Amino acid sequence: MSPITHSLGHPLVRLTAIAAIGALALTGCAADGGAVAAPAPAAETSAAVIDNCGTLVTAASPSPLPSPERIVTIKSTSTEMLLALGLADRIVGSAFQDGPVPSEWAEIAEQIPVISDFAPGQEAVLSLEPDFVYAGWESMLTAEAAGDRESLAGLGVETYVAPSACKDPGYQPEKLGFDDVFADITEAGAVFGAEEAASELIAEQSDALDSIAADTRGLSALWYSSGTDTPYVGAGIGAPQMIMERLGLGNIAADVNDTWSPLGWEAIIDADPDVIVLVDASWNTAGSKIDSLEQNPVTAQMSAVRASRYLVIPFAAGEAGVRNVSATADLADQLASINVE
Repeated sequence: MSPITHSLGHPLVRLTAIAAIGALALTGCAADGGAVAAPAPAAETSAAVIDNCGTLVTAASPSPLPSPERIVTIKSTSTEMLLALGLADRIVGSAFQDGPVPSEWAEIAEQIPVISDFAPGQEAVLSLEPDFVYAGWESMLTAEAAGDRESLAGLGVETYVAPSACKDPGYQPEKLGFDDVFADITEAGAVFGAEEAASELIAEQSDALDSIAADTRGLSALWYSSGTDTPYVGAGIGAPQMIMERLGLGNIAADVNDTWSPLGWEAIIDADPDVIVLVDASWNTAGSKIDSLEQNPVTAQMSAVRASRYLVIPFAAGEAGVRNVSATADLADQLASINVE
Protein backbone atom coordinates (compact mmCIF):
# COMPACT_ATOMS: atom_id res chain seq x y z
CA MET A 1 0.00 0.00 0.00
CA SER A 2 1.34 3.41 -0.91
CA PRO A 3 1.57 6.03 1.83
CA ILE A 4 -1.44 8.28 1.92
CA THR A 5 -1.21 11.97 1.32
CA HIS A 6 -1.01 13.85 4.58
CA SER A 7 -4.42 15.50 4.79
CA LEU A 8 -5.57 14.70 8.30
CA GLY A 9 -4.67 18.05 9.81
CA HIS A 10 -1.72 18.78 12.09
CA PRO A 11 0.59 15.75 12.20
CA LEU A 12 0.01 15.42 15.92
CA VAL A 13 -3.76 15.07 15.43
CA ARG A 14 -3.53 11.73 13.71
CA LEU A 15 -6.31 9.58 15.08
CA THR A 16 -9.39 9.26 12.89
CA ALA A 17 -12.54 7.19 13.06
CA ILE A 18 -13.38 7.37 9.38
CA ALA A 19 -14.93 4.11 8.29
CA ALA A 20 -13.65 4.42 4.72
CA ILE A 21 -10.03 4.77 5.81
CA GLY A 22 -10.45 2.02 8.36
CA ALA A 23 -11.75 -0.29 5.66
CA LEU A 24 -8.87 0.68 3.36
CA ALA A 25 -6.28 -0.07 6.04
CA LEU A 26 -7.86 -3.40 6.94
CA THR A 27 -8.60 -4.79 3.48
CA GLY A 28 -5.74 -3.46 1.33
CA CYS A 29 -5.52 -1.24 -1.73
CA ALA A 30 -6.85 -2.12 -5.14
CA ALA A 31 -4.30 0.07 -6.90
CA ASP A 32 -1.80 -2.79 -7.11
CA GLY A 33 -4.21 -4.83 -9.20
CA GLY A 34 -4.86 -7.40 -6.50
CA ALA A 35 -8.27 -8.45 -5.30
CA VAL A 36 -9.77 -6.47 -2.47
CA ALA A 37 -11.69 -8.31 0.21
CA ALA A 38 -15.34 -7.48 0.69
CA PRO A 39 -15.90 -4.70 3.23
CA ALA A 40 -16.30 -5.84 6.80
CA PRO A 41 -19.55 -5.09 8.61
CA ALA A 42 -19.91 -1.43 9.56
CA ALA A 43 -19.20 -2.10 13.22
CA GLU A 44 -15.77 -3.47 12.29
CA THR A 45 -14.75 -0.74 9.81
CA SER A 46 -14.74 2.13 12.30
CA ALA A 47 -11.26 1.33 13.62
CA ALA A 48 -9.14 4.35 14.43
CA VAL A 49 -6.51 4.77 11.75
CA ILE A 50 -3.30 6.73 12.18
CA ASP A 51 -1.27 8.40 9.46
CA ASN A 52 2.17 7.55 10.85
CA CYS A 53 4.93 9.29 8.85
CA GLY A 54 2.93 8.52 5.69
CA THR A 55 2.01 4.91 6.52
CA LEU A 56 -1.42 3.84 7.77
CA VAL A 57 -1.45 2.13 11.15
CA THR A 58 -4.62 0.71 12.70
CA ALA A 59 -4.90 1.43 16.42
CA ALA A 60 -5.99 -1.15 18.95
CA SER A 61 -8.06 1.49 20.76
CA PRO A 62 -10.77 2.68 20.73
CA SER A 63 -11.66 -0.01 18.18
CA PRO A 64 -12.23 -3.56 19.41
CA LEU A 65 -9.18 -4.86 17.57
CA PRO A 66 -6.66 -7.04 19.45
CA SER A 67 -3.57 -5.26 20.76
CA PRO A 68 -0.11 -6.17 19.43
CA GLU A 69 1.26 -9.01 21.55
CA ARG A 70 4.78 -9.62 20.18
CA ILE A 71 6.56 -6.31 19.76
CA VAL A 72 10.15 -5.64 18.79
CA THR A 73 11.37 -2.21 19.91
CA ILE A 74 14.23 -0.36 18.23
CA LYS A 75 15.85 2.59 20.03
CA SER A 76 15.41 3.52 23.68
CA THR A 77 12.50 5.89 23.14
CA SER A 78 10.23 3.10 21.88
CA THR A 79 11.30 0.60 24.53
CA GLU A 80 10.83 3.10 27.33
CA MET A 81 7.44 4.19 26.03
CA LEU A 82 6.14 0.64 26.37
CA LEU A 83 7.78 0.23 29.78
CA ALA A 84 6.11 3.44 30.96
CA LEU A 85 2.75 2.17 29.69
CA GLY A 86 3.16 -1.09 31.59
CA LEU A 87 3.56 -3.20 28.45
CA ALA A 88 6.94 -4.82 29.12
CA ASP A 89 5.43 -8.30 28.85
CA ARG A 90 4.66 -7.68 25.16
CA ILE A 91 8.25 -6.82 24.18
CA VAL A 92 9.86 -9.94 22.70
CA GLY A 93 13.12 -8.22 21.83
CA SER A 94 14.83 -4.84 21.66
CA ALA A 95 17.69 -3.36 19.66
CA PHE A 96 19.86 -0.25 19.39
CA GLN A 97 19.32 0.85 22.97
CA ASP A 98 21.04 4.14 23.77
CA GLY A 99 21.94 3.36 27.36
CA PRO A 100 20.49 1.95 30.59
CA VAL A 101 16.81 2.48 31.28
CA PRO A 102 15.82 4.45 34.41
CA SER A 103 16.19 2.48 37.64
CA GLU A 104 12.43 2.08 38.06
CA TRP A 105 12.37 -0.18 34.97
CA ALA A 106 15.82 -1.75 35.27
CA GLU A 107 14.78 -5.10 36.71
CA ILE A 108 12.06 -5.80 34.18
CA ALA A 109 14.17 -4.48 31.29
CA GLU A 110 16.83 -7.08 32.09
CA GLN A 111 14.35 -9.76 31.05
CA ILE A 112 13.97 -8.35 27.51
CA PRO A 113 16.27 -10.05 24.95
CA VAL A 114 18.60 -7.64 23.14
CA ILE A 115 18.96 -8.76 19.54
CA SER A 116 21.49 -6.11 18.49
CA ASP A 117 23.43 -3.26 20.01
CA PHE A 118 22.91 -1.36 16.78
CA ALA A 119 20.36 -1.40 13.95
CA PRO A 120 19.03 -4.96 13.71
CA GLY A 121 18.79 -6.87 10.45
CA GLN A 122 15.47 -8.13 9.19
CA GLU A 123 16.41 -11.75 9.77
CA ALA A 124 17.13 -11.12 13.46
CA VAL A 125 13.84 -9.27 13.85
CA LEU A 126 11.74 -11.90 12.09
CA SER A 127 13.34 -14.71 14.09
CA LEU A 128 11.37 -13.42 17.09
CA GLU A 129 8.10 -13.86 15.18
CA PRO A 130 6.83 -10.37 15.98
CA ASP A 131 3.45 -8.99 15.04
CA PHE A 132 4.70 -5.41 15.45
CA VAL A 133 7.93 -3.40 15.17
CA TYR A 134 8.06 -0.08 17.03
CA ALA A 135 10.99 2.14 16.04
CA GLY A 136 12.34 5.35 17.50
CA TRP A 137 13.84 6.44 14.16
CA GLU A 138 12.40 6.11 10.66
CA SER A 139 15.81 4.94 9.44
CA MET A 140 15.38 1.74 11.45
CA LEU A 141 12.57 0.67 9.10
CA THR A 142 14.52 0.38 5.88
CA ALA A 143 15.85 -2.50 3.82
CA GLU A 144 19.28 -1.87 5.34
CA ALA A 145 17.94 -2.32 8.89
CA ALA A 146 14.85 -4.12 10.22
CA GLY A 147 13.13 -4.05 6.82
CA ASP A 148 11.04 -1.48 5.01
CA ARG A 149 7.50 -0.97 6.22
CA GLU A 150 5.80 -2.29 3.10
CA SER A 151 7.73 -5.56 3.05
CA LEU A 152 7.19 -6.11 6.76
CA ALA A 153 3.46 -5.50 6.29
CA GLY A 154 3.46 -8.15 3.57
CA LEU A 155 4.83 -10.57 6.15
CA GLY A 156 2.07 -9.70 8.61
CA VAL A 157 4.22 -7.39 10.76
CA GLU A 158 2.80 -3.93 11.41
CA THR A 159 5.15 -1.03 12.07
CA TYR A 160 5.09 2.26 13.92
CA VAL A 161 7.56 5.13 14.28
CA ALA A 162 7.65 7.55 17.20
CA PRO A 163 5.69 10.45 15.60
CA SER A 164 8.09 13.18 16.70
CA ALA A 165 10.84 11.33 14.83
CA CYS A 166 9.06 11.64 11.47
CA LYS A 167 11.35 13.55 9.13
CA ASP A 168 9.29 14.28 6.01
CA PRO A 169 7.80 17.78 5.68
CA GLY A 170 4.25 17.80 6.96
CA TYR A 171 4.99 15.12 9.53
CA GLN A 172 7.94 16.45 11.48
CA PRO A 173 6.73 18.89 14.16
CA GLU A 174 7.53 22.46 13.14
CA LYS A 175 8.88 22.99 16.65
CA LEU A 176 8.60 20.30 19.29
CA GLY A 177 6.80 21.16 22.51
CA PHE A 178 5.79 19.16 25.55
CA ASP A 179 2.23 19.07 24.21
CA ASP A 180 3.63 17.18 21.23
CA VAL A 181 5.37 14.70 23.54
CA PHE A 182 2.12 14.17 25.43
CA ALA A 183 0.29 13.69 22.11
CA ASP A 184 2.82 10.99 21.23
CA ILE A 185 2.05 9.23 24.52
CA THR A 186 -1.67 9.45 23.81
CA GLU A 187 -1.19 7.97 20.36
CA ALA A 188 1.03 5.15 21.63
CA GLY A 189 -1.67 4.34 24.16
CA ALA A 190 -4.17 4.02 21.32
CA VAL A 191 -1.88 1.99 19.06
CA PHE A 192 -1.01 -0.52 21.78
CA GLY A 193 -4.34 -0.62 23.60
CA ALA A 194 -3.18 1.20 26.74
CA GLU A 195 -5.24 4.38 26.70
CA GLU A 196 -5.86 4.52 30.43
CA ALA A 197 -2.18 4.05 31.24
CA ALA A 198 -1.31 6.79 28.73
CA SER A 199 -3.77 9.21 30.32
CA GLU A 200 -2.39 8.52 33.78
CA LEU A 201 1.18 8.97 32.57
CA ILE A 202 0.39 12.29 30.91
CA ALA A 203 -1.35 13.59 34.05
CA GLU A 204 1.64 12.61 36.17
CA GLN A 205 4.15 14.16 33.79
CA SER A 206 2.09 17.32 33.32
CA ASP A 207 2.08 17.89 37.08
CA ALA A 208 5.83 17.25 37.25
CA LEU A 209 6.46 19.67 34.40
CA ASP A 210 4.40 22.38 36.08
CA SER A 211 6.52 22.05 39.22
CA ILE A 212 9.79 22.86 37.42
CA ALA A 213 10.93 26.42 38.06
CA ALA A 214 12.66 28.04 35.09
CA ASP A 215 15.96 29.79 35.67
CA THR A 216 15.56 33.57 35.48
CA ARG A 217 19.19 34.63 34.98
CA GLY A 218 18.94 34.84 31.19
CA LEU A 219 21.74 32.34 30.63
CA SER A 220 22.81 31.04 27.23
CA ALA A 221 23.62 27.41 26.53
CA LEU A 222 25.17 24.98 24.07
CA TRP A 223 23.65 21.50 23.76
CA TYR A 224 26.70 19.42 22.86
CA SER A 225 25.63 16.02 21.57
CA SER A 226 28.66 14.53 19.82
CA GLY A 227 31.62 15.13 17.54
CA THR A 228 34.97 16.80 18.06
CA ASP A 229 36.21 18.35 14.80
CA THR A 230 32.70 19.64 14.12
CA PRO A 231 30.33 19.26 17.05
CA TYR A 232 26.77 18.04 16.60
CA VAL A 233 24.46 20.23 18.67
CA GLY A 234 20.84 20.58 19.70
CA ALA A 235 19.27 23.02 17.23
CA GLY A 236 16.07 25.05 17.18
CA ILE A 237 13.08 22.72 16.67
CA GLY A 238 13.70 19.47 18.56
CA ALA A 239 13.79 18.10 22.08
CA PRO A 240 16.96 20.00 23.12
CA GLN A 241 15.33 23.33 22.25
CA MET A 242 12.12 22.32 24.04
CA ILE A 243 14.01 21.37 27.19
CA MET A 244 16.27 24.42 27.20
CA GLU A 245 13.33 26.77 26.76
CA ARG A 246 11.57 25.19 29.73
CA LEU A 247 14.75 25.63 31.77
CA GLY A 248 14.97 29.30 30.87
CA LEU A 249 18.13 28.82 28.82
CA GLY A 250 18.79 30.58 25.52
CA ASN A 251 20.02 28.08 22.92
CA ILE A 252 22.94 29.51 20.90
CA ALA A 253 21.76 27.34 17.97
CA ALA A 254 18.09 28.28 18.24
CA ASP A 255 18.12 29.87 14.78
CA VAL A 256 19.09 26.58 13.11
CA ASN A 257 15.89 25.06 11.70
CA ASP A 258 16.59 21.45 12.61
CA THR A 259 16.42 19.07 15.53
CA TRP A 260 20.19 18.47 15.69
CA SER A 261 22.82 20.02 13.46
CA PRO A 262 26.56 20.44 13.00
CA LEU A 263 27.81 23.79 14.25
CA GLY A 264 31.36 25.04 13.82
CA TRP A 265 33.57 25.73 16.82
CA GLU A 266 34.15 29.29 15.60
CA ALA A 267 30.43 30.08 15.96
CA ILE A 268 30.31 28.38 19.36
CA ILE A 269 33.35 30.24 20.65
CA ASP A 270 31.94 33.55 19.39
CA ALA A 271 28.66 32.85 21.23
CA ASP A 272 30.58 31.87 24.40
CA PRO A 273 27.63 30.14 26.12
CA ASP A 274 27.21 30.48 29.87
CA VAL A 275 26.61 26.75 30.32
CA ILE A 276 27.16 23.62 28.23
CA VAL A 277 24.68 20.73 28.23
CA LEU A 278 26.65 17.53 27.65
CA VAL A 279 24.96 14.44 26.24
CA ASP A 280 26.28 11.32 27.95
CA ALA A 281 26.44 8.27 25.69
CA SER A 282 28.50 5.11 25.97
CA TRP A 283 30.20 5.86 22.63
CA ASN A 284 30.82 9.54 23.45
CA THR A 285 30.64 10.18 27.18
CA ALA A 286 30.18 13.50 28.92
CA GLY A 287 33.58 12.95 30.50
CA SER A 288 35.28 12.56 27.12
CA LYS A 289 33.67 15.79 25.93
CA ILE A 290 34.92 17.63 29.01
CA ASP A 291 38.44 16.30 28.43
CA SER A 292 38.32 17.44 24.81
CA LEU A 293 37.00 20.90 25.71
CA GLU A 294 39.55 21.45 28.45
CA GLN A 295 42.57 20.11 26.56
CA ASN A 296 41.98 22.14 23.43
CA PRO A 297 43.66 25.52 24.02
CA VAL A 298 40.98 27.36 22.06
CA THR A 299 37.83 25.84 23.59
CA ALA A 300 39.50 25.87 27.00
CA GLN A 301 39.12 29.67 26.97
CA MET A 302 35.33 29.53 26.78
CA SER A 303 33.66 30.89 29.91
CA ALA A 304 31.69 27.73 30.61
CA VAL A 305 34.77 25.55 30.22
CA ARG A 306 36.96 27.72 32.45
CA ALA A 307 34.33 27.61 35.18
CA SER A 308 33.26 23.97 34.57
CA ARG A 309 29.67 25.02 34.06
CA TYR A 310 28.37 21.72 32.69
CA LEU A 311 24.97 20.04 32.78
CA VAL A 312 24.74 16.34 31.91
CA ILE A 313 21.86 14.44 30.31
CA PRO A 314 21.70 10.77 29.17
CA PHE A 315 21.46 10.36 25.40
CA ALA A 316 18.06 8.63 25.51
CA ALA A 317 16.55 11.40 27.63
CA GLY A 318 17.43 14.02 25.04
CA GLU A 319 15.19 12.56 22.33
CA ALA A 320 11.44 13.12 22.33
CA GLY A 321 9.89 10.60 24.69
CA VAL A 322 8.74 9.66 28.15
CA ARG A 323 11.99 10.74 29.82
CA ASN A 324 11.91 14.38 28.73
CA VAL A 325 10.05 15.71 31.75
CA SER A 326 12.18 13.92 34.35
CA ALA A 327 15.32 14.94 32.46
CA THR A 328 14.21 18.57 32.47
CA ALA A 329 13.64 18.40 36.21
CA ASP A 330 17.09 16.90 36.73
CA LEU A 331 18.74 19.55 34.56
CA ALA A 332 16.88 22.26 36.47
CA ASP A 333 18.41 20.97 39.71
CA GLN A 334 21.86 20.91 38.12
CA LEU A 335 21.40 24.42 36.76
CA ALA A 336 20.29 25.79 40.12
CA SER A 337 23.61 24.71 41.63
CA ILE A 338 25.70 26.54 39.03
CA ASN A 339 27.07 29.94 39.94
CA VAL A 340 27.47 32.42 37.11
CA GLU A 341 29.23 35.68 38.00
